[in-house]
Amino acid sequence: MARLVLVAVLAVLGSVACQASGYGYTYPNPTPIITGTPQPSPSPPPPATPPPSPTPTPEYPTPTSSAPATSPSVSPPTSSTPSPPSTLPPSPTATPVYPTPTPTTPAPPPASTPAPPPPATGLEVGYYDDKCPDAENIVLDAVRNTTAGVKAGLIRLFFHDCFVRGCDASVLLNKIAGKPEPEKLGIPNLSLRGFEVIDAAKKKLEEKCPGVVSCADIVAFAGRDASKLLSTYKINFNMPAGRYDGFVSLKDETLANLPPPFANLDTLTQMFANKTLSQTDMVVLSGAHSIGRSHCSSFSNRLQPSANDNSNTSMDATFAGKLTQDCTAGSDPMVPQDYKTVDVLDSQYYRNVIDRKVLFTSDAALMTSLQTKSLVQEYTKWLIGDLKWYKHFGDAMVKMGNIEVKDSTKGEIRKMCGLVN
Repeated sequence: MARLVLVAVLAVLGSVACQASGYGYTYPNPTPIITGTPQPSPSPPPPATPPPSPTPTPEYPTPTSSAPATSPSVSPPTSSTPSPPSTLPPSPTATPVYPTPTPTTPAPPPASTPAPPPPATGLEVGYYDDKCPDAENIVLDAVRNTTAGVKAGLIRLFFHDCFVRGCDASVLLNKIAGKPEPEKLGIPNLSLRGFEVIDAAKKKLEEKCPGVVSCADIVAFAGRDASKLLSTYKINFNMPAGRYDGFVSLKDETLANLPPPFANLDTLTQMFANKTLSQTDMVVLSGAHSIGRSHCSSFSNRLQPSANDNSNTSMDATFAGKLTQDCTAGSDPMVPQDYKTVDVLDSQYYRNVIDRKVLFTSDAALMTSLQTKSLVQEYTKWLIGDLKWYKHFGDAMVKMGNIEVKDSTKGEIRKMCGLVN
């Protein structure tokens, strides 16, 4: 069976994805370079209760080991067709190469049914009800007016934000001359989408309630709303709020924290455990790979399965043949992660896993342990499995939103999401 090489870390969902949702990779999203350090301005007083381009597509090296991969990948979400903002300059042109991942010890298997997590300290549902009553509706309106690909990208953006330094909007910070390169420029983040949606929502919120709503909460609300809209409200949950925005964003921290598409089960399980998420959460968030699109380079090593290899981790030969045809058009085209229900966030992904019609090594890895395989099968049960996954996905998104939340002593409410105050 083929395997991918990478170093470890919803990014998704999941690979809670698309280059829109999960941890797939798509065309780089350019980042503006600010020529000077912005003049500091006083931060608004914190709330009483602390909340808690056209550049070369990243290519993956062909795996050098023949040992079978045993793990899936998530991140809340894969790649969708990018639409970089017109004001952003091109990203670096060097073709990134992933280092060989280091094997990790798998975390103990979790219970098959995740319990709804309590909000992190300082977070609460309805946090802005008395501070900025229209806050969540303003974000919902901004998300509703986007394409399905951008919606998928917002789920992935939430995943990638939370997995590096916690849910603190550090993924939104732009490059500033003389400062270390930010998360935006990390290899897994070059294909992120949806920044313009966050900025549009923030602008309206600052006009209505200056200095009140954090960028971190906007990212969390946008991920929640995108999930609702792409599932036609079958996924419907409340997202606790009260997060503060972080001060630090480092490109060099992305590869170590974001799960790659060629990760095996042990690696994925450990990377999620490092973020206080269980193996069950990982399987649930991987379902975000039912939306979005991915570059052929991220799964090309799986396109030539052995004629005699019918193992549950190899790619179905007919499916591989179709992908091979689709991947010959252009230098590195993108294909849907789910050919059945392309722009619908549903449990079809798990049927695809069983049928061996998934793109990534990390997707196929869900069938390599009894615990994860049983969950995959559970979510394919007609109606009951669907409803169960919708509920579990919402619970896992809330749990992910609790990762390393900043309070007023370690964060701020930014005036602009791309800059610290």
